[in-house]
Amino acid sequence: MAKRLMDIVGATLGLVLFAPVMALVAVGVWLDLGRPILFRQVRTGLHGRPFVLVKFRTMREATGPDGQPLSDAERLTRFGRFLRATSLDELPTLWNVLKGEMSLVGPRPLLPEYLPLYTPEQARRHEVKPGITGWAQIHGRNALSWEERFRLDVWYVDHQSLWLDVKILLLTFWKVIKREGISAPGHATMEKFRGTQAKDSAR
Repeated sequence: MAKRLMDIVGATLGLVLFAPVMALVAVGVWLDLGRPILFRQVRTGLHGRPFVLVKFRTMREATGPDGQPLSDAERLTRFGRFLRATSLDELPTLWNVLKGEMSLVGPRPLLPEYLPLYTPEQARRHEVKPGITGWAQIHGRNALSWEERFRLDVWYVDHQSLWLDVKILLLTFWKVIKREGISAPGHATMEKFRGTQAKDSAR
């Protein structure tokens, strides 16, 4: 109950206080990328239930000769990199928090296609609502390997508390200021998760 109250108050204040910033970012996205301004994608929430995540767009909708989307590095614009580095692209996600689909703090929501790839232990990350920020985000963000991220996510599930959430929120602001862990080594964003077991068998 206390966590949900913090989510409602935090998301409401965030949407009100950052409304002018969101308006400026929306104009910037429109000038840089055109429409649509918002990026919507199905992600996995509590107990593996799907929901539609909302963020500001940071990439061009560009495809190669084969009709497949170009790599993230090729589609990510300079303005998009700035939005990701400052986490301003995440501001619309406060609406997901207000709707109860996400929390301010929790494991990051990932693609539904990853569900069958998790080990039973990794799948425990879905025992809580996904969050805008989380224990893994303040310990390396996208610079972590998938296995490290999932281990930290499960640690959060086992140790979650209101005070831990407050600590994570405060440390998140510091991480955003320092712009650490924005992308995985050798990637513009984060490489796709292909499954721990498949990765181990390939060695």
